[in-house]
Amino acid sequence: MYKSLCLLGLTALSLAACDTSKQKADTTTATAETVTSATASAATIEKNGIRLTPFTDSPKYAAAGLRLNTPAANSTVPSGAVAFDYDLTNFQLTKMTESMHAEHLANSAKGQHIHNIVDNQPYTAHYTTEFTKDIPDGQHVVLSFLSRSYHESLKHRSAYDLRVITVGKSAAQPMAFDVKAPHLFYSRPKDVYTGNDAKSVMLDFYLVNTTLGPEHNKVRATINSTEFLLDQWAPYMMEGLPMGENTIKLELVDADGKVIPGPFNTVTRTFTLQP
Repeated sequence: MYKSLCLLGLTALSLAACDTSKQKADTTTATAETVTSATASAATIEKNGIRLTPFTDSPKYAAAGLRLNTPAANSTVPSGAVAFDYDLTNFQLTKMTESMHAEHLANSAKGQHIHNIVDNQPYTAHYTTEFTKDIPDGQHVVLSFLSRSYHESLKHRSAYDLRVITVGKSAAQPMAFDVKAPHLFYSRPKDVYTGNDAKSVMLDFYLVNTTLGPEHNKVRATINSTEFLLDQWAPYMMEGLPMGENTIKLELVDADGKVIPGPFNTVTRTFTLQP
């Protein structure tokens, strides 16, 4: 009997150790779509009356996939309107995302969509898998990712596509862009928010080839001259912003606070709040 109890105890300890090891491994590679650690309910950060609250309770769509068929990576396409053609799996465009956040954030009346970002310029939203978009001649970086109806990005690996294309004639000195390096892309906020939409505004950015953490890389967000260090890749609810024009500067920084080299790892945008 004593021997059996010992064996059971050893088995339980072994399973517990395995579970702990697995949790550590999962936390290391987690993104906002999969994180289950305590940081998923991190407290609000408040400075100078501005409050930032991360949230990770949106529908996950963990099996959703996006694949850009054309234009092909590193290809050259004719000048003018570039034709984009995507394949989607386990994700429905134009569907309204069922979430409480749809009631409190600016929510597209057209439903779920694709964010298409060229050279980290403001995104265009697309509700079909095929569309054309005017892009100037030259070499360009194109990021595409799936978005919930209230513009929160899906952050798991199969939900985005990053590639370089050339439109028309390439520049004499092509852009030196490493698709395998760490990159930061800006997504939201954007344009003008009015009425209830101006009370809570979502900050959402996109990371490629990097993770964030207290002892690792971070995103430094400077909002109207007030600096926040963000160590979780998640959307953030921003409250306490003044009416009128607001400015956000985002920087991808290392553990020492130095900006990580990259053409888009520092970006500044403005948006407007109206009563």
